[in-house]
Amino acid sequence: VQLQASGGGLVQPGGSLRLSCVVSGSFFRINVIGWYRQAPGKERELVATAASGGNIRYADSIKDRFNISRAQNTVILQMSSLEPEDTAVYYCNLRVLRNSFWGQGTLVTVSS
Repeated sequence: VQLQASGGGLVQPGGSLRLSCVVSGSFFRINVIGWYRQAPGKERELVATAASGGNIRYADSIKDRFNISRAQNTVILQMSSLEPEDTAVYYCNLRVLRNSFWGQGTLVTVSS
């Protein structure tokens, strides 16, 4: 299994960014693909997930600003109204059966 994340970068407060995660390889059809983030000095936290059955989950801190969508094994995180507090390394994650796979992380920096 491989997870290829892309789309991070530098954006001003109030701006938008789009992150993409493409999962390849062989794995069970019932699974969850999502995004987590880790800010400097903080623990990794959930951002949003999209299950193969359609269930969507968001962290409360981003619920009204971020949107996650999924088409087969590609997950898009559309981030809007970004705040400096959103600055973090964003990681794509696949959870399938009792296994968890991580992508390489992409840095999102929100700064003027």
